[in-house]
Amino acid sequence: MNSNDTNVSNTLTTIKDYIRWASSRFADTDIFLGQGTESPLDEAAAIVLHTLHQPYNLAETYFDAVLTLEERARIITLVNKRIIERKPSAYLTYEAIFTGLSFYVDERVLIPRSPIAELIEELFQPWVDEAEVFNILDLCTGSACIAIACAYAFPNAQVDAVELSKDALEVAQINREKHQLKERLTLYQSDLFTKLAKKPYDIIVSNPPYVSIDEWQQLPVEYHAEPELGFIGGESGLDLVLKILIQAPEYLSEQGILVLEVGSSSETLQDSFPNVPFYWLDFERGGDGVFLLTAKQLKEYNPLFKSFI
Repeated sequence: MNSNDTNVSNTLTTIKDYIRWASSRFADTDIFLGQGTESPLDEAAAIVLHTLHQPYNLAETYFDAVLTLEERARIITLVNKRIIERKPSAYLTYEAIFTGLSFYVDERVLIPRSPIAELIEELFQPWVDEAEVFNILDLCTGSACIAIACAYAFPNAQVDAVELSKDALEVAQINREKHQLKERLTLYQSDLFTKLAKKPYDIIVSNPPYVSIDEWQQLPVEYHAEPELGFIGGESGLDLVLKILIQAPEYLSEQGILVLEVGSSSETLQDSFPNVPFYWLDFERGGDGVFLLTAKQLKEYNPLFKSFI
């Protein structure tokens, strides 16, 4: 540690001190947030508590606990690394929280942060009957956070998860083991539906790559720490989105739904298909660019989607 870090270590003593100090450091720099945390305070808490092997919901009574010199040094090292390297905090702690669940993450996968989490927590209501959900498909699963969260939400359902990247699938396997879901979650290395047997899914959900090449080049440094394959969806951002729209009807049950996140490409999609009644979902905790279509609607507009290719 340099002299400034040594001074911090000698002056600050408690968990609360280090969360406050780290929050101030982050607020004074040009780091970008939004990859699982929304504020400097959240970012600081994530790093400090993980470094101390403590849960995010640690009781306030422990925040005045005095840290050892070794613990202080570890926290200072990670905080400095976050600022200097501009590496997202989830890649420093190897952990991300999604629907209240803990997931292992590293540079092989995008950091979980989709607003779809809120929809899962609400059991996709009112669009499906919980008792009638037997099969769920998660396309472009990455860390498998959406698939695993769905398995928790629908304990009687079988979940299939598809991912093209072999590296990402290795992380998905780690999380499947972590959550003990080997019997209910099947992982496939596949280009979307290519290697899937046709069966009726009651919910198909996906957060696919949807960022245009131009937009990708302009994203903050922290985003470029994440795998490019998880972001870029072609020139318009809609390459994979269109493939899903075209193929999904063959894999949906009669009452099934498709939930698809297209983020910043939502305007491009709606402008490309002005007559399609995309149902754009609202989220209390923020986030947008997620639409829902029913199996019936997908079949009705399938010729239109195909004509766009």
